[in-house]
Amino acid sequence: MKCACVRECVCISLIAYEMAASSLDAEAAAAGQQDKAGSGSYTTAATAHQIDTDSWQQVGVLLVVGFNCAYVLSFSNLMMAPLGWGWGIACLLFIGAASWYANWLLAGLHVIDGQRFIRYRDLMGFVFGRKMYYITWFLQFITLILGNMGFILLGGRALKAIHAEFSSSHSPARLQWFIAATGFVYFAFAYFVPTISAMRNWLATSAALTVAYDVALIVILIKDGKSNKQKDYNVHGTQAEKVFGAFGAIAAILVCNTSGLLPEIQSTLRKPVVSNMRRALLLQYTAGAAVYYGISVAGYWAYGAAVSEYLPDQLSGPSWATVLINATAFLQSIVSQHLFTVPIHEALDTQMQRLDEGMFSRYNLGRRMLARGLVFGANAFVTALFPFMGDFVNLFGSFVLFPLTFMFPSMVVLKIKGKDEAGRWNRIWHWGIIVASSVLSVVTTAAAVRLIVHNASVYHFFADM
Repeated sequence: MKCACVRECVCISLIAYEMAASSLDAEAAAAGQQDKAGSGSYTTAATAHQIDTDSWQQVGVLLVVGFNCAYVLSFSNLMMAPLGWGWGIACLLFIGAASWYANWLLAGLHVIDGQRFIRYRDLMGFVFGRKMYYITWFLQFITLILGNMGFILLGGRALKAIHAEFSSSHSPARLQWFIAATGFVYFAFAYFVPTISAMRNWLATSAALTVAYDVALIVILIKDGKSNKQKDYNVHGTQAEKVFGAFGAIAAILVCNTSGLLPEIQSTLRKPVVSNMRRALLLQYTAGAAVYYGISVAGYWAYGAAVSEYLPDQLSGPSWATVLINATAFLQSIVSQHLFTVPIHEALDTQMQRLDEGMFSRYNLGRRMLARGLVFGANAFVTALFPFMGDFVNLFGSFVLFPLTFMFPSMVVLKIKGKDEAGRWNRIWHWGIIVASSVLSVVTTAAAVRLIVHNASVYHFFADM
């Protein structure tokens, strides 16, 4: 099973690598586009998507609703249960603050030497050369693919839970059917709402859905927590299981707080792009974090170490409340998942579409259907084949988000400032970040791989979980 999934990811990665090679040349050739809006001017790479159009409030709300997505329904189990109260709260606060700082730092690197970097890979390629361009693109690609698989799986589980509430049969339809339906709905949304900026018309709806399922969830969690007198907050397992579980939880906390796609999100902002992005980040790490951390802590408080991998499965509320939470979480995830998949769509659209025509020209509509179908068809198939929720979160949090969030921004700062300008203590600070995040990346990746190996030995192809 594991080999099949690895082959699938390797094949997709090879396609992405070839696309990245041609993309780098195309972007370099088109880098003469001048952006004169606002104060100052800079060069930007060619893109099929909109840039320099959105307010910081719009992007801030997009980040808040994006990170308060259906993944929140799994974070009590993934983040708190393996750590317990003391280490759990400490890690939530520390990793949240560290992620805020790292993204704040990266936002300040959006314009260098008069060039605006609308893609993370462009920034790394400009500073370190072609090899780092490919490495960054590969890591981002893995982030997007695994993250989207997690969204598809969560959406499928939500639909299956709704179906189970209305089904008279004790054997509801298999999870794979709901995964396929989720993949199709995501495909349709990505087709008709092709860019991040185009999501502005859906933000109010997404925010309302977020509030609906968060409030309903909190009310039932408080009710269950008060009635549950047998809560166990101990971390169970052998010493090795506890250690690996703790590092897996650290990776999940990082996933909860960052995406590794900040330059792509920042590209949509109007000038001044640095201060506007930092305002949007402030909204995410205050209002947004208060909600997704609150849900995670409340779920652990209500059920303790026995908290479910998918909270709605454990709720004792009435059927209508369970249906409401699952339905609103599914609908909200349609918008949220798009934010974290758009960079792949942008790369494909820039390569496959005619940039001198509108996004909805007949030619570009046909090319976009092909591109979106490839992405969601492959993702839905692998998700149905390998439906292990914790694996998606822990693996892309450990393997790719530690470098993208912590290592790379510090590397860029050290490179562009040089020894003299950076100063001794500044160099020590950034080298400390690079070394610490490298170690954590290795250890948490080992924990995630261990989880995958365990699940591969327990479950089978197309497991109905």
